[in-house]
Amino acid sequence: MGKYSAASWTDDILLDLIRLEDDRAAFSELYDRYWDKIFLQAANALNSAEEAKECVQDIFCSLWSRRQTLELKYSLYTYLAVAVKYRVINILNSAYYKRHRKTNVALDEIEIYSPSAETELLEKELFASLERSVNLLPEKCQLVFRMSREENKTHRQIAEELNISEKTVNNHLTKAIKDLSTNLSTPKALFILGESLHRLF
Repeated sequence: MGKYSAASWTDDILLDLIRLEDDRAAFSELYDRYWDKIFLQAANALNSAEEAKECVQDIFCSLWSRRQTLELKYSLYTYLAVAVKYRVINILNSAYYKRHRKTNVALDEIEIYSPSAETELLEKELFASLERSVNLLPEKCQLVFRMSREENKTHRQIAEELNISEKTVNNHLTKAIKDLSTNLSTPKALFILGESLHRLF
């Protein structure tokens, strides 16, 4: 299959060609199709172009090595985006424990990410930890935070509903972020927290 024709095929067709025929042209097309998007996601989380490049390279290498057994419940982009998320968590976790010398395990030998029940459990634990920390916020601060995060309301909408100024709304959210960042001090938790709070400002 030529490069030109590959560009017109859907992700599912390309994945079938990779899985059943070891089609490198199909793989190259998917690589070109999604590299920039997931590289930007990794770079934004890691603040390092080199680490992000290595992260994305690992994910695509894993995709190729697991091509014959790979089963996707969602779209390929969703798979890649989640793969980046947990690969970044592993990288941050490794750096954190190296700095604090809390483990004797060789954390520089991190496995290439593959979705698993363990990562789903990790996310559940982190969000449970986040919820516990939110419950510790002062009542009005917690209310403003939940209206922003859970109800996706703007600063103006929150201010109007609570009859307070937008500046007060901003102050409550600033305090919430500060308190939550203090309580959720591990890189894994902060990464999840960052995704949850990205739309606040």
